[in-house]
Amino acid sequence: MEDKQLVKVWIFGQEYALRASSNEDYIREVASYVDEKMKEIQESAPSSINATKIAILAALNISDELLSYKRGEYAFKEQVETKIKSLIERIDEVIVWG
Repeated sequence: MEDKQLVKVWIFGQEYALRASSNEDYIREVASYVDEKMKEIQESAPSSINATKIAILAALNISDELLSYKRGEYAFKEQVETKIKSLIERIDEVIVWG
């Protein structure tokens, strides 16, 4: 079992103590990203919006980024696979007719 270390981070003005098996710098980077996203939403949202709603909107925005990335990655992978198949077919034609 991996040892989990305690990492203290600040997100949106609140301190959180997280137990994680990941690298401490990575955990801090993730927390910083969440903090940045929440601050971006706070700047563009009405002043009456509370921290819980800001956190939910940040989670939705981060999830949207992740899913967009995944879809793009899969589309790229499909394009590469199609191109490889096409190249293999061309090589086979050259070898056969060569």
